[in-house]
Amino acid sequence: MNRFLYSILLYLLSPLLVLYLAVRAIKSSDYRGRWGERFGFTPLNRSDLLIHSVSMGETLAAVPLIRAIQQAHPQLTITVTTTSPTGSAEVKKAFGDSVQHSYLPFDLPWCVRRFLKQVSPQCCIIMETELWPNLIHYASRSGVKLLLANARLSEKSANQYQKRITLSQPMLQSLDSIAAQSQQAAERFIALGVDAGRVEVCGSLKFDLSVADEKREQAKALRQQWRPATSPVWIAGSIHPGEFDAILAAHRELLSVSPDALLIMVPRHPEKFEAAASKLSEADFTFARRSLKEDVNEDIQVLLGDTMGELLTFYGAADQAFVGGTIVENGGHNPLEPAALGLPVFVGPHHWDFAEITELLNESGALKVVSSAEELGTALVHNFKDRAAYQLASEAGLRVVDANKGALQKQFSLANRLIAFE
Repeated sequence: MNRFLYSILLYLLSPLLVLYLAVRAIKSSDYRGRWGERFGFTPLNRSDLLIHSVSMGETLAAVPLIRAIQQAHPQLTITVTTTSPTGSAEVKKAFGDSVQHSYLPFDLPWCVRRFLKQVSPQCCIIMETELWPNLIHYASRSGVKLLLANARLSEKSANQYQKRITLSQPMLQSLDSIAAQSQQAAERFIALGVDAGRVEVCGSLKFDLSVADEKREQAKALRQQWRPATSPVWIAGSIHPGEFDAILAAHRELLSVSPDALLIMVPRHPEKFEAAASKLSEADFTFARRSLKEDVNEDIQVLLGDTMGELLTFYGAADQAFVGGTIVENGGHNPLEPAALGLPVFVGPHHWDFAEITELLNESGALKVVSSAEELGTALVHNFKDRAAYQLASEAGLRVVDANKGALQKQFSLANRLIAFE
């Protein structure tokens, strides 16, 4: 399939895009507005620099890079786009009115052309692998310099690109620079036809995670409020509905040996909060909802983290962590956040979106891949009983994160090379 056929297919499927938004709007109020931005109808101001950061995880990684650019080039006007409400919220929280923010339009040619004509950027930074053929084509044709920052490319994604090489190769070859997270990712981009001179291994911005002292203190205070230091507290972060049963089964195993244990259960998507609450009720757990500010006393077995923007704080209040999207075939979420806070980390077998990071943490002893609820429960019990094993895993994670910092400066330098309109 080439870009022309891809565009025709998108036009044919465009009624389904409206249906998609309608379905999401039924499930979540966050999708009930700003539809004009999805189709490029909302008026926007011109900007020197366009940065696309997708969802919450990519936005959190992009924040330090954007701040570094703002500090070095205060004269630049910047537009930051996302595709999800969670990413949108993070942009507003981090930058307020210092950047222009919008959802990125769907990749329909007429939507993309209208959007680019309004914003008219001279440079565009795209985070990770959020590559859209029409966006790349029309931006490149307009002379926009393109940087793929914090670029990851799993073996699975590379194979998908290879199957659609007539669509993917022109898109990848239009990129002026790629800041790859790892040597493996760099080699995969080159194998797909990208000029090796345009690919530089910079590491992952996620390693440059900085946890504010205020957030650490807040997490510590919550932990003291919820449980004494001797009681086991663990967190299942960014989990999906297909993982709820496994997480609760593992917690039941832990409760059988430590009745005072607490699970902090944090669904990935806000529209799944009610489903998680129903599952807890059906499974007969005593639980409190964070959104209702319910008391987490000694009788509470599970705290449902049904709020936004508190995941890092919850990690800081826990002793061990499971990172979701890995029991279901999702590809996983960022295991570095709990590791950076000194937590032993567990993931399921489907973690391809963070394969290199998971491998680093696994080899160091900071992370363990589990294949079942039973295996997760056994591992949790082991670490809570064996303090020496717990300490080794905790320190290993901190060492890995510390040893791999520095990606921010490398990627900032690449961005500076493209920002030639100072």
